[in-house]
Amino acid sequence: MRYLGNKESILTEIRDLLESQNLLQEGYTFFDAFCGSGSVSDYFKAYYNIIINDNLTWSVIYTKGRVCAPVCTFDQLGFDPFEYLNGNDFTVQGFMYKNYAPTESARMYFTPENAERIDYFRKQIEDWKNDGLLSEEEYCYLIACLIESVSDVSNTAGVYGAFLKKWDSRATKKIIFSQVDFCQDNYKSIKTYNAKIEDIIENVACDILYLDPPYTQNQYGTQYHLLETLVLDDNPSISKVTGSRSTAPMRSNWSKEYKANILFDRILAKTKSKYIILSYNNDGFMSKEYIEAAMKRYGKPETYVCRKIAYKKYQNWKSQNENKHFEYLFFVEKKEIRDVVFECPLNYIGSKAKIVPDILRYQPRDYDTFIDGFGGGFNVGINISHKKVIYNDLNYLITDLIRSFKEHDTYDYLLYMKRIIKKFGLEKANRPAYLEARSYYNSLPAEKRDSRLLFTIILYGFQQQIRFNSQHDFNNPVGMRWFNDKILEKMISFSRQIKEGNYEFYSQSYKELIDQMTPSTFVYFDPPYHLTTGSYNDGKRGFDGWNKTLESELFAFADGLHQAGVPFMLSYVIEHKGKTNQELLDWIEKQGYQVIHLGDIIGISGSRRKEVLIINYGT
Repeated sequence: MRYLGNKESILTEIRDLLESQNLLQEGYTFFDAFCGSGSVSDYFKAYYNIIINDNLTWSVIYTKGRVCAPVCTFDQLGFDPFEYLNGNDFTVQGFMYKNYAPTESARMYFTPENAERIDYFRKQIEDWKNDGLLSEEEYCYLIACLIESVSDVSNTAGVYGAFLKKWDSRATKKIIFSQVDFCQDNYKSIKTYNAKIEDIIENVACDILYLDPPYTQNQYGTQYHLLETLVLDDNPSISKVTGSRSTAPMRSNWSKEYKANILFDRILAKTKSKYIILSYNNDGFMSKEYIEAAMKRYGKPETYVCRKIAYKKYQNWKSQNENKHFEYLFFVEKKEIRDVVFECPLNYIGSKAKIVPDILRYQPRDYDTFIDGFGGGFNVGINISHKKVIYNDLNYLITDLIRSFKEHDTYDYLLYMKRIIKKFGLEKANRPAYLEARSYYNSLPAEKRDSRLLFTIILYGFQQQIRFNSQHDFNNPVGMRWFNDKILEKMISFSRQIKEGNYEFYSQSYKELIDQMTPSTFVYFDPPYHLTTGSYNDGKRGFDGWNKTLESELFAFADGLHQAGVPFMLSYVIEHKGKTNQELLDWIEKQGYQVIHLGDIIGISGSRRKEVLIINYGT
């Protein structure tokens, strides 16, 4: 049958990819999450146990019918159903006849003669099933054959969103109940789902997850409504114009900009599969760059594969000059969930994203609450998987920014950003547009300054830094950066993670959290370093700076925690640009704390600093 996005032409490419990864092994379970017309499942049934899913019921039954076709012998029925159905002239003037032929309606999906035969075929198959004469596999196979037969005489351009206004020659031919195409190999096992993949992904155990989602705004429920009605056989209420049943239950968010990105992140995070393959098109909502960033976050980067396959797109008068269309095949082996590191979308100076694995490796074994005393970009706290995580930063504007990713729906957040970018014409190095947006933000009263607006403006500023003046107005100059797909990926994965966890947000001195610091908590300090100076710790931005006096106060506070039996970790720098923090060394030696040397860490500006972790507990 004619099917949008059919993967028949790239089956060997998928096989070659699997073979190159040594994954053509019996005993593996292959999950075809968007089975569509079943080409992939049918092809790989010889290799794997098969699980199929689709949001459309007809797709699931059609695919199962193709997969199970080799075992359909119709012993209980006692005769060849194809010879029987094609050997009589019985008709039924049912739902198809009345609604999709120019009989009681003006719709021209089928000729009246073919429509009444379709109604007969459908009723006869259902009668055989109700009489116990068909196995489940045989029933699905005959329904698949009916769909194939209907496709051969439909008066459409290939889908069922609309019918042709004149009879196509193929539509006037007498319908023949014909066999659907299928591979002759017997299947090993098959399990079916009929749901939105995002609703079931956590419950599906499989070894290989194959994703072939929609990649344009075309809604398959709209394009194939007639087949859904044919299979469900439920006589639904339909549109007076197109004859479509309600498509609301069949609508897919994969066919929407940004929602596809959000769903892809969720699937990668939640799947139990070890290996993930994605078929996608270069015309799709998700860019190659976004897909790569997402797959490398949840997968092992060294296993990442992207293959570009050129193909001839369907050409019409609108697209005949377009010749740069590609199908991409992506592959990655998934990480263990404990090895996935999330990153804040803010380009925060002093970010600890690169040393998160070290921090996690040296954290205490048992504690209930994690307290991030100098939360900043929250790259550490977001990666802590405990009952409760407390975020604190003295700069309330930063706290509000981080909290905004939890409080706002991610899709709505992205639409808001899109509106702001369009409203002011924000783009890389566009100084007038940037200054206009920045001035607008600063003109608002403090209580009306939206963190989403600030975040959007930050992305177009110099090195995407977070800088304010003494009145707390944002004053970073324009930069050469923009809201790109790598930031989009960070934002989506960070937002999902922060929404799922138990986080509390504070904006005060770390000392004010003393009542919550108990032996069952783990306190993490990542203060500014007096050997380095950022735009947030020079004391000129309307917030307290950082100096030796404040550093000494922090050391004394940590000593108090140690005496109270509270485990803490301090991220700090001993050496930077030839200078040594002797006060830090003296404090460590005096108290006998353990120092974990992490080596040179490259900062945002490219400078190197010797990072250490200081802990007061055994590892």
